[in-house]
Amino acid sequence: MVTIRTEALTVSLGGRRVLHGVDATLEPGGIVGVIGPNGAGKSTLARALLGLVPAELGSVTINRAPIASIPRSALARQVAYLPQGQTLHWPLSVERLVGLGRLPHLAPFSQLAPTDAAAIERAMAKTDVTEFRARTATELSGGERARVMLARALAVEAPALITDEPLAALDPGHQIEVMELLAAEARAGALVVVILHDLTMAARYCDRLLLLDHGRIVADGAPAAVLDEQRLAVVYGIRAAIDLTGPKPLIVPLSRNR
Repeated sequence: MVTIRTEALTVSLGGRRVLHGVDATLEPGGIVGVIGPNGAGKSTLARALLGLVPAELGSVTINRAPIASIPRSALARQVAYLPQGQTLHWPLSVERLVGLGRLPHLAPFSQLAPTDAAAIERAMAKTDVTEFRARTATELSGGERARVMLARALAVEAPALITDEPLAALDPGHQIEVMELLAAEARAGALVVVILHDLTMAARYCDRLLLLDHGRIVADGAPAAVLDEQRLAVVYGIRAAIDLTGPKPLIVPLSRNR
């Protein structure tokens, strides 16, 4: 199991401060949704949790170990990452591309073991891409490619998974399937962090939400506590219809605030 903690985390990029004093403890067994408007610092937070951008102030720890002290190979086995908007440049088959998720487990120049092959099969089955195994990944549609990239992250079989906008380019049916898949990973004991723009999906599937605005956490808690009309008006500048009372929460943006 993996617990990630940030304390007073402050990050600057290109001379501009992007995150300001972020405090959060992310624990396994649930989906933590990170939401907020464009430019709020969501992707930067995800990258900071992985040590891909350095902290200017504050700290990030994984199971109490400073992230800078963890070898990259060990970190890659602990936390899988699906960044947003990945571009494929090499004409690999889908099966080989998903197999790249097993690299953190392999010694240099070693070949896939039966356990690796089994992990690849599980990941492709979970994301409904098994039928694509022999196709060239660069020839897939945007939605198909998004599912394959998620399969690559799942093939790591890490105890923590950070995904940045995994629903982008997916049709509504596959959006639901992906969120149900992430929920199942969380129920199995994983820490799942997902950056979302769809507030209904966030309300419906996330156990906890971090709402970022201008690099600060302005709300942290259960979806019903975070997603209220006044807060959405202030942070997103929208008027929204909100129904969080039933088994299928619904948030519909109605208009921009004038």
